[in-house]
Amino acid sequence: MTDADLPSDGTLFDGTLLTDPHTGYAHLRTACPVVRTTTPDGAPVWLVTRYEDVRAGLADPRLSLSKSTSTSSGTHGASMPSALDAHLLNMDPPDHTRVRRLVAPAFTARSVARLRPAIERRTAELLDRFQGGSADVMGDFATPLALTVICDVLGIAEEDRRDFRTWTDALRSPAPDAALASRRALKDMHRYLVGLIAGKRERPGDDLLTQMVSAHEDGDRLSEPELVALAFLLLFAGYDNSANLVGNTVLALLTHEEVLTALRSGGLAVGRVVDEVMRWNSPSMLASRRFAREDLDIGGVRIAVGERIWMSLTSANRDPQQFDDPGRFDPGRFDPARHDVGRFDPARHDAGRPEGGHLGFGHGIHYCLGSALARLEAGIAVEALVRRFPSLRAADPDAAVTWCESFRNRGPLALPVTW
Repeated sequence: MTDADLPSDGTLFDGTLLTDPHTGYAHLRTACPVVRTTTPDGAPVWLVTRYEDVRAGLADPRLSLSKSTSTSSGTHGASMPSALDAHLLNMDPPDHTRVRRLVAPAFTARSVARLRPAIERRTAELLDRFQGGSADVMGDFATPLALTVICDVLGIAEEDRRDFRTWTDALRSPAPDAALASRRALKDMHRYLVGLIAGKRERPGDDLLTQMVSAHEDGDRLSEPELVALAFLLLFAGYDNSANLVGNTVLALLTHEEVLTALRSGGLAVGRVVDEVMRWNSPSMLASRRFAREDLDIGGVRIAVGERIWMSLTSANRDPQQFDDPGRFDPGRFDPARHDVGRFDPARHDAGRPEGGHLGFGHGIHYCLGSALARLEAGIAVEALVRRFPSLRAADPDAAVTWCESFRNRGPLALPVTW
């Protein structure tokens, strides 16, 4: 594929790619694995699609996450205010190393495992409300569970959660006129988080935000902007990605009866199912954008200093050069001793990780900090749902899935089921 093959608006991120990303990315991997396109807001970007290039790029110190290294910008849309920008996905070492070292102990598999009883309780409460033999997995279960769990983890009061849902819905809206609502939501969320952190200093609780406020090492602590931005990142990313991971996993099971049967019978660990979903249909389609620190080559293509780069996790995880029959949903690909829910330690993202594993949670120093929590939450939710309702099935097996309108995130807008 050449620039001449791109749509007239110069962007690959059109309705076709959003509707069927796997077909589109398969074409790109063969025809033009590193292609220059534009983001929906008009910024030029290089899109990288092959596993080998994506994995190498995620760990390449020549690629920066800091916006200060960028020479490109979009032409419209709401940008993130600087007050919410000082988080791990915008940092390079040594700042990234320092902040991650301070907060990583709260996200180890051992620390996260203590949340299991609370997540199981919240899951049971939501499933108790299922009445009448039908429900929407997304609206009635996955989304409210993700919101409840991340708010519980961070110590957000019940009475404040409706506002948070309103803000996140505004930030996720694909509507063309959503920029103004997004800016208002960001302003309101920033004001709320500043007050929330101040409250945790005065009245510490048994929650993650209190741990972050009090985290220290050799006299070093997180600054106020770092705390606010990190809380924002955890709230927004933890909510959206967790809901979509549950939805994508349930959808995979409903369309693969033999896997669902094995899970129900106890012959298959739920952790293996969750990890295969992270490869086969990950809720995160793109890694955080990078910027070239210097002129460099990726996949034989020359990229200039300061140019923006997107690594397609969705494409890399379906690369036939890396995975046999990549379009097949096969939880047997992964070793449960290394990939089961709750066992993997994100603070040791490369230790014991099989060479050539999926990239759904990233790779290198930016490996997803919340991976253990995501695995635990999705595993508990999915296993409880399929065991509580042994006859669970899609309400209309022939109906096409309507996916969220996003080139970054992948998840069904609704998932009607019956039992």
